[in-house]
Amino acid sequence: MPFFRRADYLSDTTQFLQKLKVSHPELESEQRLGRSLLWDQKLDSESLKEFSAARVAQKPYVYQNGS
Repeated sequence: MPFFRRADYLSDTTQFLQKLKVSHPELESEQRLGRSLLWDQKLDSESLKEFSAARVAQKPYVYQNGS
């Protein structure tokens, strides 16, 4: 054991999250399901090309009107 070793420190936030995971074991699977609904989706390359082609360039100063 090193001479200057300190006791293991766990912040209040870490302790809370560990207790939450123990009391709600289904939480992580629900998080993964929610992520899959929003982020883990296949992208259609044809739609991406259409979105890129339809993009309108932004003016240098967006608050200036056309007059």
